[in-house]
Amino acid sequence: MSDSKSDRTEKIQKVALGAGGPEVGIQGLGCMGMSFAYGPMDDVDEARATLERALELGVTLYDTADVYGSGDNEEFISPFVRAHRDEIVLATKFSLGLDPADPARRIIRNDRPYLRQCVEASLRRLGVDEIDLYYMHRRDVAVPIEETVGAMAELVSEGKVKYLGLSEVTAGELRAAQGVHPITAVQSEWSLFSRDIERHVVPAAVELGVGLVPYSPLGRGFLTGSFVHADRELSADDFRRAQPRFTGSNASANAALLEPVRKIAEGRGATLGQVALAWVQQRAAVHGVAVVPIPGTRRRSRVEENTGATHLILTASELELLEPIAGQVAGGRYADMSVTPESRE
Repeated sequence: MSDSKSDRTEKIQKVALGAGGPEVGIQGLGCMGMSFAYGPMDDVDEARATLERALELGVTLYDTADVYGSGDNEEFISPFVRAHRDEIVLATKFSLGLDPADPARRIIRNDRPYLRQCVEASLRRLGVDEIDLYYMHRRDVAVPIEETVGAMAELVSEGKVKYLGLSEVTAGELRAAQGVHPITAVQSEWSLFSRDIERHVVPAAVELGVGLVPYSPLGRGFLTGSFVHADRELSADDFRRAQPRFTGSNASANAALLEPVRKIAEGRGATLGQVALAWVQQRAAVHGVAVVPIPGTRRRSRVEENTGATHLILTASELELLEPIAGQVAGGRYADMSVTPESRE
């Protein structure tokens, strides 16, 4: 693969996201980093142009959440959403909040009153009458998942939401939710560095006809080789500085794991990020399920690079080189893993 003009301009293919779900481009766009978590917002105009460029390239699934900047991210993408309402599939999430007394502490709520409060606020900030795909962002184990999904299903009946999604749930939770209302997609971290969902969640999704939406398919940028030591190289307000995989000896050890990615990239005339994304995209064929990763970026050039990865098909020998990586990664996905599916399986 080379960085040819066709790689940068050819539209990506489409896929149905789950049984009965919407048709979307086989790669979506994570919007979080445009205004939240990845350092200062340095070029608003470029970020807005990135949204438009993604659509030109066939990206139609745009992903945000109410917790990203306490609603700021939803407000940021709102003009784009309203300008292209019939062309895109809009996804947002509820259930995560920040403690006003301690902004570093996250609150998780899945109860009906909070859900109602959240959806109305998201609709208002986004400037739409209906959210296409509405996710439960994290699981509050104090509330039965059947109760939460039942409340979410009410939003579908009322025309405020079209499709339901879950994020970071176990296979058992997915099955229980599916028993209440059809679930269109499960969003979880999935990359060369994070393959936990392949044990139980992916097989359940395949069985139930649920699509998979991998977030952080580029390992929060680490798999692109753009940084090694987050605490030394990234800005003070970048949340990756607090993630175990990107600091200290873990970061050094994990950077060494990129060598096979680099070798394949050099041989194919591709970037490290394209190889990492191509691996995720090919999970669809490996598992027989719709897989729509949502890499995030603020730059048009990166969207062109990322969508170019959908045209890169890795060979069996290349996939074999990449296979051992996840099992050698040092450090957890988060400093506190208590709210992840792995802690509940």
